[in-house]
Amino acid sequence: MKKLLLSLCSLLLVVEVSGLPLPHKPYVMDYDKTTKCLVRKLAVYKDPKWVAKVEISNGKKVFFSSPKSMFEFYLQPGKWFDIGVKSEKDFKHIIVTDYESMKPIDGTKAYYVYGSRAISPAGDDLVALETKEKAQAFATKYSGKRVFAFKDVSPALIRLINGNI
Repeated sequence: MKKLLLSLCSLLLVVEVSGLPLPHKPYVMDYDKTTKCLVRKLAVYKDPKWVAKVEISNGKKVFFSSPKSMFEFYLQPGKWFDIGVKSEKDFKHIIVTDYESMKPIDGTKAYYVYGSRAISPAGDDLVALETKEKAQAFATKYSGKRVFAFKDVSPALIRLINGNI
């Protein structure tokens, strides 16, 4: 057992020194019944398949009732200075719930379905899914109009979904 621990420690040291990223622990959605969406003030536990979370580099965790609400936060970092966010570099992790598996996933690697029949607690929204294939299949099944990668979700799209065009 001691040899195994020593080997693991040596491996982590090699990875750290070599500049390779350390393995990431699985994402978690650690909210409770008192956790509210920053943007819409809704209790997030009531509809867990829509929950998103942003972990800030200052240690704060901010929860959202849907991916749309998370993007409203993400795309306007200066608006949330009271939370300690001034720019994109203040975001440590962006986590969304895969709509079908209910598993917390990396929001920056997720795909988002626009225009489907799925309605979040925040109204029309973006459905988060782990892979492009899952997102395309969901869009086909539920009349989704388009699939977006994280980097392609724009403020204009969020305004359109909110009916503010």
